[in-house]
Amino acid sequence: MRTGTHAQAEGSGSVAAETDKARLRRIGVIDVGSNSVRLVVFDGMARSPAYFYNEKVLCGLGAGLGSTGRLSPKGWRSALAALHRYAALAGRMELSGMIAVATAAVREARDGPDFCAQVERETGLQLHVASGSEEAQLSAKGVLLGWPAAEGLVCDMGGSSMELAHVSGGQVHDRATAPLGPLKLAEIADGEKRARFVRKQVKALRRAVAGEPRRLFLVGGSWRAIARLDMERRGYPLKVLHGYEPPAAQLLETLAWIRARDPAELSALTGTSMARLSLVPLATLALEELIARIEPGRIAVSAYGLREGLLYRQMPEAVRRLDPLIEACRHMEAAASRMPGFGDTLFDWLGALYAGRSPAELRLVHAACLLHDANWRAHPDYRAELCFDSVTRGNVGGIDHPDRVFLGLALLNRYKATAPDTTATLFRG
Repeated sequence: MRTGTHAQAEGSGSVAAETDKARLRRIGVIDVGSNSVRLVVFDGMARSPAYFYNEKVLCGLGAGLGSTGRLSPKGWRSALAALHRYAALAGRMELSGMIAVATAAVREARDGPDFCAQVERETGLQLHVASGSEEAQLSAKGVLLGWPAAEGLVCDMGGSSMELAHVSGGQVHDRATAPLGPLKLAEIADGEKRARFVRKQVKALRRAVAGEPRRLFLVGGSWRAIARLDMERRGYPLKVLHGYEPPAAQLLETLAWIRARDPAELSALTGTSMARLSLVPLATLALEELIARIEPGRIAVSAYGLREGLLYRQMPEAVRRLDPLIEACRHMEAAASRMPGFGDTLFDWLGALYAGRSPAELRLVHAACLLHDANWRAHPDYRAELCFDSVTRGNVGGIDHPDRVFLGLALLNRYKATAPDTTATLFRG
């Protein structure tokens, strides 16, 4: 479904602000966070972007920042080495544009400007240091990339800060930041003092961002690590983080369960690194207080955040208005089907059969029509299963988990009348 008018593209001085096609082929984004440094390369500025390259290094740049006021020396060396590598990779990939952003740790550290100067001197990368408000806005715009009709609150936890923003009507409204990242919480040794600090900061965030919490969108590595563990604890069959919606009561149980276990045990369950999991118990404290404070109607995990928000911010208005699911399906049809464009013809032909259906239902029918021939190259004995897996486990935005299963079944039945045993766990009541 097409969404309404969104905010105009900002940052006109950025490398990707213009819509000239020559500049929109392959866009690189470097995110220098308090805990990790990441390079993502988007293969064009499509409404549902393809990820050409994605690499992360856990550096801990903001470790000890609260007590020293300076960036971690070890983290500095690790981050600088990663940025040297990313600059070299960007040169080999012949990117049409590069955006490099630093967040809370570099923003708050006394030696943050020195770090930026050394990075530019040695790598040629110019780091834009985002303010707390801008960081919150970019994370919220990333959610809008995947959920054009998102309504609710977006919470992004980084290593040194936590941002909260209100999204509604395709716009980002109130937003605020607080020093609630796990690296900051790790510096408060006393448990009761830490709990009081978390309560105070979450209360201040909620006071600054007063939007209705119809849905709480969780953005960031700590939240994703928690979501993976929640999936394992409940035996959830579809291991796709984007669009995962755990019930609040169940998630609260998982938070307590995480704190009661050794990080090594948790790492064995999900394969998440020990560097990440060592901080997750601290992150659970902030999420527990946030859920209690705002009482969200629903909770959803978003794989899209600040990096996708940078891309969304530069998108032309006409591109923003497009449906990410339909655009992703159009791309797959064009790349893989034998008769590109026939999906629209098929959808029109089926129109009378689905008369009276809701726009949301028609959207899924349209997507299924676009993908009806995308897996024709697969071996006939496994074609039905591949059709199912390509959607349920595909990197597609604008769709929730029940809709993934619906689309998967629609495509599976293109070749087989019954679902295979391998899909049975997805249909438990």
